[in-house]
Amino acid sequence: MLNDRQLRLLLDTLTSAVLVLDENLSLCYLNSAAEDLVAASSARSIGLPLEDVVRESRSAEQALRSALATGEKYTVRRALWLLHNLEECTVDYSVTPLTELGLLLLEVQSMDRLLRIAREDALISAQETTRNLVRGMAHEVKNPLGGIRGAAQLLQRELKDLAQPEGEDLAEYTQIIIEEADRLRNLVDRMLGPRQPVKLLPVNVHSITERVAQLVEAECDGALEIKRDYDPSIPEIPADSEQLIQAVLNIARNAMQAIAENVGLEEGSLTIRTRVQRQFTIGRRHCALVCRIDIVDNGPGIPEDIRERIFYPMISGRAEGSGLGLSISQHIINQHRGLIKCESQPGQTEFQIYLPLASD
Repeated sequence: MLNDRQLRLLLDTLTSAVLVLDENLSLCYLNSAAEDLVAASSARSIGLPLEDVVRESRSAEQALRSALATGEKYTVRRALWLLHNLEECTVDYSVTPLTELGLLLLEVQSMDRLLRIAREDALISAQETTRNLVRGMAHEVKNPLGGIRGAAQLLQRELKDLAQPEGEDLAEYTQIIIEEADRLRNLVDRMLGPRQPVKLLPVNVHSITERVAQLVEAECDGALEIKRDYDPSIPEIPADSEQLIQAVLNIARNAMQAIAENVGLEEGSLTIRTRVQRQFTIGRRHCALVCRIDIVDNGPGIPEDIRERIFYPMISGRAEGSGLGLSISQHIINQHRGLIKCESQPGQTEFQIYLPLASD
């Protein structure tokens, strides 16, 4: 037979959260996983009503009381819990009445991490599909553009032999054709993104962020306040320095332009922050350590109708935007086996770039 200490040790080793409620729906036991889930220790939680630690809904509370009275088990999927610290979490939980003891046993599984992985998988898959489509279309466009430009050059040479001024007037038209073909070719090249594969070498992340800060300061003549919040303990990361600068610069430049158009550079601020994050999952790949680069601005925020699509090509919240900068940044970060996330509301937009601290 196991004694009480052994039973508690056994329950504390479970990855599932276990909560035990008495007949008044007050907490009388939490294992270690439950303490982590609800962000409260057993010492402070035992004896408190469940609603003081976790709230779901009035109907959920009635279901718990009914289970206690009838002895019937039930399971709830994708329940949204509001914790005492006002954070939210999504959980699956099963309720088992212990009728003889007058207790309720709740077995809880947090779904936040699984839901985040599923969302990121879907996002990465959709972006890759879109990029492949754009690449195929871009290559198809480039071929006839080359023919149009070549034909216009040949025609321009022939027109030089015509009598003046007719030859000069027609040559202007052929020059317009050549220039517009070049403009379209440049647009297509930007849609295709970087042509060279990344060359991962040890890089100090702050050399990247400082270079970006200097470029932004030069572009706005120092009118925009740029704040640095660096973690000097971050080790070197495996990265392609030039391409990573381009990825971070695209995001910072978008922020600067949004501030200039809506708030004014003198009233704006841009914060570049670096941190180390432990035990992070990128897609389905677990990373013991990642470097996180945050780019935060106090601009107008991203319009709600395009927030879910901002990394797709040709999607922009600015009238003058091409909609290619964030798509290129996402492609570069994906090549680094990393991830970009965005959270935006009026008055604050935050991009988070996650990069593994060790290459595969």
